[in-house]
Amino acid sequence: MHRLYLEPPLQAGVVALGPPALRHVRALRLRAGDPVVVFDGGGGQWRARLGDAGDRVELLAFEGVEREAAWEIELAVGMPANERMDWLVEKAVELGAQRIAPLMTSRAVLRLEGERAERRCAHWRGVAIAACEQCGRNRLPQLRPVQTLERWLRGLPAADEAARCLLAAPSQAQAQVLPLARWAAGLPAGQAVLALSGPEGGLDDAEIGLALRAGFVPVSLGPRTLRAETAPLALLAGLAALRA
Repeated sequence: MHRLYLEPPLQAGVVALGPPALRHVRALRLRAGDPVVVFDGGGGQWRARLGDAGDRVELLAFEGVEREAAWEIELAVGMPANERMDWLVEKAVELGAQRIAPLMTSRAVLRLEGERAERRCAHWRGVAIAACEQCGRNRLPQLRPVQTLERWLRGLPAADEAARCLLAAPSQAQAQVLPLARWAAGLPAGQAVLALSGPEGGLDDAEIGLALRAGFVPVSLGPRTLRAETAPLALLAGLAALRA
């Protein structure tokens, strides 16, 4: 059944479609009376049907359906260039990330500030909504504002409030690098997890040092070198497999 996102809050009755949902309905060539599922990103979903004019839906019954990951994962990534960040956001949403933090790091090609950064974040929010519509998630992940790695680290909670892993394992700390399964062993369901991954070229030594001092632990995903947009997704998929 086709799924539509509408801005919260929703309640039973007839609700007008916003421009994005209306474009979606027209692209799918839905007709009056067609059944749809509607969600507002805050949890659960509504069984609904399309109204006579095609620009409204009637919300019929609420269903407390959830399809969230076992752990509450915030994925912080040094932004890859071109459309790769779009792809990363889309797939991270499908794989269960609850928050995504786009970071500017010393080796990141993509540099965003001010109005340009706001526009890109609005675009990525649209990508996240479309991914939720497709994959069945009823909770919309949070897209943090674009910020530097240093600022993101300063805003983190106390080190004992979340498990932390660093995908860009520093060469000077190879003895400390843990396989993903070993690092995740014993993490309880619902545990907050912070995952940090670098851009093309990885994090530099100073950034790695900052992360290590903030409590991050180097984690290995195997013997192959993964692209900047692949490594964090491999982490999400690996964690999902461990909880399957």
